[in-house]
Amino acid sequence: MTPAARLQAAIEVLSAIEKSARPADSAAAAYFRERRYIGAKDRRAIAERVWRVLRAQARLDWWIARCEAEGGSRARVLADLAFQGEPVTPDLFRGPHSAWPPEPDETRMIEWLRETRSLFHHEMPPEVRGEYPAWIAPRLAALFGDRLAEEMGAMRDEAPLDLRVNRLKATREQAIAALAAEGIQATPTALSPLGLRLASRVALVQVQAWRDGLVEVQDEGSQLVALLVGARPGMAVVDYCAGAGGKTLALAAEMANKGRLVACDVAEWRVDRAGDRLRRAGVHNVTRRVIGGESDKWIKRSAGSFDRVLVDAPCTGTGTWRRNPDAKWQLGEADLLELVGRQQAILASAARLVRPGGRLIHATCSVMTEENEGQVATFLAAHPDFRIVPVAQAWAETLGTPCPVEGDGLRLTPLRHQTDGFFAQVLERLPA
Repeated sequence: MTPAARLQAAIEVLSAIEKSARPADSAAAAYFRERRYIGAKDRRAIAERVWRVLRAQARLDWWIARCEAEGGSRARVLADLAFQGEPVTPDLFRGPHSAWPPEPDETRMIEWLRETRSLFHHEMPPEVRGEYPAWIAPRLAALFGDRLAEEMGAMRDEAPLDLRVNRLKATREQAIAALAAEGIQATPTALSPLGLRLASRVALVQVQAWRDGLVEVQDEGSQLVALLVGARPGMAVVDYCAGAGGKTLALAAEMANKGRLVACDVAEWRVDRAGDRLRRAGVHNVTRRVIGGESDKWIKRSAGSFDRVLVDAPCTGTGTWRRNPDAKWQLGEADLLELVGRQQAILASAARLVRPGGRLIHATCSVMTEENEGQVATFLAAHPDFRIVPVAQAWAETLGTPCPVEGDGLRLTPLRHQTDGFFAQVLERLPA
């Protein structure tokens, strides 16, 4: 593709994302599926521009408004073009697949921004500099205090690619060697004993170590949540909101394929998607089950029969904004409040499965207090037969290393721990 065609494609992908209710990666994948003539190199170049624009959307919009230009996907791409210092020549707007020539106000904007060079400006409000919605600012300020700018700056950055070593098939050293044989540099993560961080992004579907099931994609923070469950061989364990099965795979490996592991979800298509991943990883102690909420008959029949129940609850995903920068602009306060109510119902339902002396783990990929510590407090007020297991205790039991956080629950952020934003709280049902 010509530079002009790539530019136009980026505009079209961003417009598709803006109009779609789907996540950005799904909308972009659909765009490329419909245009199979676009090669891998062109796709990479287009995607890089699209995600760079998404990560800088608030700042680009601020500059566009300051230039008194019309906003939208096209203006953001042209502004990004200017900030990147790329040449803007007539050839860039020629050809059957190119963007049409800039309007006079766009030309003025491009010329001005090329001289500005920096995306930042001292007059920008904190939420613009930090790339987050204004409605959520008071909550983030209460949470992070004087670290707000630094924390949100870290959440602006692109996330690294983390892998989890599959203990069913390899040690960490063996996985590093297998990746190195394919020219891929991987280094151990700081906190997870199973984690590897890649020096650069790769297409994993082309990597033999991944195809052989030696490694799986999983953020280091997510790995730590799975480890804190304390699943062991021979246990009965439930992954209550299993989704596509990332944590299910991690739990199965900790159980060495021995014992009973049930992966539940309310969506049949999500449960079905886990099948290929389970087979590739060599997992065969998992039963996949579609559940129907509080009235589900299986939950009633299975009450009090599991040693561990992990509830990786549906949440705002605020801790994953590094990976999903578009998600922040699709989130509203009503969404947060609705999710808090759903989480309460899910947690109460899942708790019925825990045997006396067993553990319930509430986890989210959110940094919001309402979804984390607030949710735990609400649950304990209604369930006096559960108690908090301090994270330092659970960490010592499961990882055997110094715990990197203070307080009762595991709270991770990109700034402090170089992981996605995660929360986990281990709760134990009192003996009968």
